[in-house]
Amino acid sequence: MAKGSNTPVPTTALRVELGWRSGPGVPDADASALLLATGKVRSDGDFVFYNQPAHPSGAVRHEGKRAAVAGVTDILSVDLARVEGAIERIVLAASADGGTFGQVPGLYVEVTDAASGQALARFDSSGATVETAFVLGEFYRRQGGWKFRAVGQGYSSGLEGLATDFGITVDEPQHAAAPTPTGRAPHPVTPPPPAPHPAPPPAPHAVVPPPPAALPVTPPPPPVTPPAAAPQPVRLSKVTLTKAAPSVSLAKQGGTSGVMRVNLNWQVQKHLSGWGARWGGGGGDLDLDLCALYELADGRKGVVQALGNAFGSLNRPPYIHLDGDDRTGAVASGENLTVNLDHKQDFRRILVFVTIYEGARSFADLHATVTLQPQHGAAIDFSLDECTVPSTVCALALITNTGGDLLVQREVRYLVPERGVSPQRTIDRAYGWGMNWTPGRK
Repeated sequence: MAKGSNTPVPTTALRVELGWRSGPGVPDADASALLLATGKVRSDGDFVFYNQPAHPSGAVRHEGKRAAVAGVTDILSVDLARVEGAIERIVLAASADGGTFGQVPGLYVEVTDAASGQALARFDSSGATVETAFVLGEFYRRQGGWKFRAVGQGYSSGLEGLATDFGITVDEPQHAAAPTPTGRAPHPVTPPPPAPHPAPPPAPHAVVPPPPAALPVTPPPPPVTPPAAAPQPVRLSKVTLTKAAPSVSLAKQGGTSGVMRVNLNWQVQKHLSGWGARWGGGGGDLDLDLCALYELADGRKGVVQALGNAFGSLNRPPYIHLDGDDRTGAVASGENLTVNLDHKQDFRRILVFVTIYEGARSFADLHATVTLQPQHGAAIDFSLDECTVPSTVCALALITNTGGDLLVQREVRYLVPERGVSPQRTIDRAYGWGMNWTPGRK
């Protein structure tokens, strides 16, 4: 599509893919969506992005990144049939993290039918220079239906500037007070002295008590209703863990309470080569299992995994719950673990890992992203490195209790089980968990 052109789209579930070519020196980018009524959001809840991944209506979701051979994609799902009637437009935007869009080659947005996979619209954005945010496209209502328009409008003020333009309240540090217009400090103002208390009247020589009388009863004042709490501003900060900077404190990112969602999203190349051709196997879909080894402060140890239906629990030990089992990788949201941070004092350590249940004999040609999203803190994400060994189990992240704080450490450690040794026993040995294992199925 050319910039400014439009095309009808069906009022159904759509997949919106923001993509670009990755490489040395190329900044990361993030997809976001703003649901607008009369040109502005109605509240901060109408902003969908990595720190606020779902709209309250369920119509728009941020599904996360997936690496591919040609580059990186960040996915939004939009169900136009569920969009509230007051919403007139859905703006589809991108923001650069650590650079400008002049350094991001091959930037595009593509809309496909979520059910059939049929491409409905694609806009390739070019000519960017110093922009750090872009409105790539938008859905808008027209004559009872929906259309998609290619926009291509850039901002040099980043995601913060784009969000505030549409009415979002952004969490940002307080600015220093501006100087006076003349540059001189204003004259000090001396407050007036407090008014003197009136002198009490002189007491009479003899006090004659008045006749008893019923004192008037003053009714108690009506209860004071506390004002409603002001809405919290949106946090735009996020943390990407790398080999050079592999760890982060949850407390420093504000993730000290509530729940934390741990998401694994993956994409498998259909045409395998190299290690993939040798170790990749299976003609069926790749079935990955997201798991967690845990050790509690009282010494109890265990595992949360689909194997053996050990799904855990959020409100009793181990305070970790596996949301479900994505058997095919076709589910857009991947696999998810939830950790109850209100019980962080009960954790000693948690090791999040992934195993191959069936469909392949190695992680070769797997392109995956891990995102840890605390309820009240910045998102933490990282990508998996290329696998060059016949591995069926990968340690993803180690979460350790250090003085009441939880430290998240990026691992991305591919392990190769010995013959006859299960992936779970292999990762247990590597991290010294010391558990006994028996065969299990799901």
